[in-house]
Formats: sequence, C-alpha cells, structure tokens
Amino acid sequence: MEAVMTDEDTGSKLKWLWLAVLVIVVDLGTKALATALLTYANPVPVVPMFNLTLLHNTGAAFSFLAGADGWQRWFFVTLALVVSVVLVYWLRSLKRSETWTAIAIVLILGGALGNVYDRVVHGYVVDFLHFYWQDWHFPAFNVADIAITVGAGMMILDMFRKPSDEAADGSK
Repeated sequence: MEAVMTDEDTGSKLKWLWLAVLVIVVDLGTKALATALLTYANPVPVVPMFNLTLLHNTGAAFSFLAGADGWQRWFFVTLALVVSVVLVYWLRSLKRSETWTAIAIVLILGGALGNVYDRVVHGYVVDFLHFYWQDWHFPAFNVADIAITVGAGMMILDMFRKPSDEAADGSK
C-alpha cells in the first residue's frame, strides 16, 4: 500500500510563508526609503566603516553580469521565479521536525522575490547598505540580500547540525 502524506504528517511548513512576506515588505520598504531619501552614489556616513549609499545593480551578486547588454534582467527574473517555485515545493515536502530548513527556505524565497520585484519594475536592484574598511569597499547590498545570505548560511549549518539519512539508518 502506498502511504499518502497529509498536512499533519508534514507539519504544514507552508505556514512559514508569512516570514517570506515580511522579508519582502521590509525589503521593499527600505528600498523605497533609500530611493526617496538618498542621492544616487552619494555616501551618507552612519558609523565608521558603514555608509548608506544608493546604488543600482543590473547584475547579480557582486554585480555579476552588470555590464551585459540587458538580457541578464530577464534571465535573473526567470531564474529567481523558477527557484522560488522549487523552494515552495520543497517547503511543502518538509517534515514536522524540519522547522530550521523551512525558515531558511522562506528567507531565501522572500529575498529572491524582493529582488525580482526590483528587476521587473526598475530594471535593476536597489542597493544601499555599504560597508568598507579603509580603501576596500564591500559591494553594496539590501535587506533581500541579507535574507538570502542568512537563509543560505542556515542551510549550510544544517548540513553540519544533523546526521545524514544514511548515518541515521546505519547504512553507508
């Protein structure tokens, strides 16, 4: 007989989608504030080693492909939407005990969709958080990027936190 998983079996991790919505709202809100209050490429010192600097990124992380002819906009939109669908299906399949993974997934999902909004509406992603050390400047980023990074870090940590399925059942 084939067992059918119910919401009770999986713990219905879709309930965590509220966190993705929160990431999107905070991300888009802070980007709107940055756009309204900052002048493009004009750093506003906050504390030593940190400025608010409004920048537009037409590429991906670290401005990857920013110099391309424009095709990268729709490539990154499509990629993020496909990844988002995969993440939601993955979220649906999680077991009750996989809350850490659910949170990691929805952080990545919220960040991806926050940046997709920018790409579709503006043609670029709004970045404004700018850290530096002396003459070395870390690429500017935004709240969506933080959520994606934290979610990915949680997934990496999770690989070390729990034993693999093979180790758990005693096989190799």
